[in-house]
Amino acid sequence: MTPSTSVANPCINICRMDQAGKYCQGCGRTLVEIGRWEQMTEPERAEVMAAVSARRPRRSVPVSCA
Repeated sequence: MTPSTSVANPCINICRMDQAGKYCQGCGRTLVEIGRWEQMTEPERAEVMAAVSARRPRRSVPVSCA
């Protein structure tokens, strides 16, 4: 892969694990995924990003109260 198509690090500097200690609340990765990120191949990083998209909760549009 060329640099323009490489998978960017998803860290957004909100480094806090969820209450279950399973996923980072900022980027959605596990501690193992975070720790291995620099050593992962581009296909491995793409797999992690697909998993992150699937594990993030779907957010609905808030309903305003009047």
